[in-house]
Amino acid sequence: MAVPARRTSKTKKALRRTNYKMTAPTVSFDETTGDYHHSHRVSLKGYYKGRKVTKEA
Repeated sequence: MAVPARRTSKTKKALRRTNYKMTAPTVSFDETTGDYHHSHRVSLKGYYKGRKVTKEA
């Protein structure tokens, strides 16, 4: 089993983690209902791409 010859420094570890970052969620505006919702997801009122896709209870 391979074992590192030397301890990895804090700087080297930090450089590996530079690509980890938070991204804001994408939000779309639904013109049919006038509400905002996450992209590629059904709105709270049951609309997707301007069409009603869920049944009302």
